[in-house]
Amino acid sequence: MIEDVAERSAGRPIRVVFVCLGNICRSPMAERVAERAAADAGITGVEFLSAGTISEEYDDPMDRRAAAVLQAHGYRHADHRARRITEISLDSADLVVAMEDSHVRSVLELATDPGKVSLLTDFDPDAEPGSGVPDPWFGSDAGFSDTLTAIEAAMPGLLDRVREIQASF
Repeated sequence: MIEDVAERSAGRPIRVVFVCLGNICRSPMAERVAERAAADAGITGVEFLSAGTISEEYDDPMDRRAAAVLQAHGYRHADHRARRITEISLDSADLVVAMEDSHVRSVLELATDPGKVSLLTDFDPDAEPGSGVPDPWFGSDAGFSDTLTAIEAAMPGLLDRVREIQASF
């Protein structure tokens, strides 16, 4: 904890890591939506990253359907390579945001601080508690639009949490 405060005072940004299964759809979509939402809200000093709970998709690009939906809505959509969440990336994160409950459980197996792990839909006051963001990968292209809608709906609450974390340092 003392090191975290020292790093933060040296200018290290708040780190938010979004987590899904393979890191090719939901979590990179959330990373990019959060980047723009934070910029639009004037929030600086925060870094958004994403990772998956499995290695199967390691180093793969974002799913073409996810990238297409992001591009159609004006979000950054290129230059993504899937990676797996590690204990080190969890330890360096200030907030870990999972897409569904199974991802929360996977992250909690590695996390040293379970208090910084949340479900994305918990930041959406209109979402059913514990509902998570459904995986669009096996479905039609329309599922990716639904995923984007769910991610966008959680952004105001997520950014409120980022502000709270920033204020605590």
